[in-house]
Amino acid sequence: MADHILVERRGTVQIVRMNRVGKKNALTRAMYARMAEAIREGDADPAIRCHVIFGVPGAFSAGNDIADFLAYGTDGERGTESVDFLIALARSEKPLLSGVDGIAVGIGTTINLHCDLTFATPRTVFRAPFLDLGLVPEAGSTLTAPRIMGYQRAFGLFVLGDGFSAEEAKASGLVYAIVGEDELEERTLSAANALAAKPPEALRIARALMRPDCEELVKRIRVESDHIGERLHSAEARAAFSAFLGRKRD
Repeated sequence: MADHILVERRGTVQIVRMNRVGKKNALTRAMYARMAEAIREGDADPAIRCHVIFGVPGAFSAGNDIADFLAYGTDGERGTESVDFLIALARSEKPLLSGVDGIAVGIGTTINLHCDLTFATPRTVFRAPFLDLGLVPEAGSTLTAPRIMGYQRAFGLFVLGDGFSAEEAKASGLVYAIVGEDELEERTLSAANALAAKPPEALRIARALMRPDCEELVKRIRVESDHIGERLHSAEARAAFSAFLGRKRD
């Protein structure tokens, strides 16, 4: 379990890598907790100037671990780990970059709305099937997505449930650059190192001026989370999860 999230520091850049290969980086409560801890520790360390999030080849993240959702729907033990992670992202004062390859579902999509720069490979597909599971969008995406990509594109992705190719994601503003699979990490880390070399206080101010108010974003994250908690107990969500698991078994 400990190696499902790998944290590495290369000079002034901190790398957080999702590494649950067998489950295509479906995120568990423990994984969320470790990533939140890493972001907070990196923010508190003046030697760290930039955060980078990677997945594994072919899978950035398949989304939230379904077992965690089902457990909450039956025993109420949802926990706060995912919200803690999202709030750590929202409140971070240091640049956040991501390198995305392959599957990017649910949180695998919405995490990039917190990123200052996202690099993606041509085979990457972004999907946010929250409505299909009887849920609502999360990670503050109901606030950030319309601002970044416009209302109709955001509605198409998060409500209609259309997947976005890497090219469509770039056109919508979700992705900064499309790069080859063999150069994804190099290009992402090159940009991170360039940002880490900038005057840190000027960078902090410029970034804060360009981003939505972090406490407004935190408030939206909490509101979405409350709705998700209620929805997980709904008949709609239970039916949707049963249908989803049935398709997986077929």
